[in-house]
Amino acid sequence: MKRHLLLLVAALAMHCGMAQDEYPANYARVPRFKALLHYEPHAEPAHVQFDEQAIRFFQKLTYGEGWTLDVTTSLADYSYERLKAYSILISLNAMPGGEAQRDAFRRYMEHGGGWMGFHASGYNDGHTQWPWFNDFLGCGTFYCNNWPPQPSLVECDTTEHPVTRTLPAQFVAPASEFYQWNPSPRLNPDVTVLLSISQKMYPFGIKDVVKWGDFPIVWTNNKYRMIYLNMGHGDEGFIDATQNLLFVNAFRWIVERDPSGNPFEK
Repeated sequence: MKRHLLLLVAALAMHCGMAQDEYPANYARVPRFKALLHYEPHAEPAHVQFDEQAIRFFQKLTYGEGWTLDVTTSLADYSYERLKAYSILISLNAMPGGEAQRDAFRRYMEHGGGWMGFHASGYNDGHTQWPWFNDFLGCGTFYCNNWPPQPSLVECDTTEHPVTRTLPAQFVAPASEFYQWNPSPRLNPDVTVLLSISQKMYPFGIKDVVKWGDFPIVWTNNKYRMIYLNMGHGDEGFIDATQNLLFVNAFRWIVERDPSGNPFEK
């Protein structure tokens, strides 16, 4: 009995020594990084619904002042020099407007900036007149969509990527309007598709029905520090824990690859 007690005490002492030398947590003493969130308050109501919920979602992630979140409804005052202070730009159904804003965004991304874009932040068609943005997204223009918004079975194209490795191989994403693109980003050798609408969904839609085609909804263009997520329509975007985990994983993955170093290791 005495021998067992001595062994237990020794084990506890060893554990405490390890805990002191290799503490498992890394607490932030100051905010680790800065993020800028951009949204358009005068967009269509369903987009604004998502945006307002997204703002609350990301604000909750700042609790404890682990990082700083600035929110703006216009990029007009954000030159390239000012954007450089942010590890990530979160675009909620909003794009840079005008030549000066587009140029600042392009320079920011080409010099290592981080971007997490939702839904209409990636929308472009024949009227957008911004060829660089197509190269940035790594795909063609808007092609078609399902309507009205509905849930969808989605599939992880890879479960080895940091964004998807904690997700199930398949899950049902909350109701949204999903955009299909032509050409598909999957055809771009620089793009890694992470999540797609399952082929089992076809025909997909009630009023506007997508009958066939490749349908990626989350991907990254490896030429840039970016990720695009097609969710972003309506008030159900944050009701599902799995999709919320996807958003957090994507956000963290962009930030931890900051050219100045991984802020989560500081």
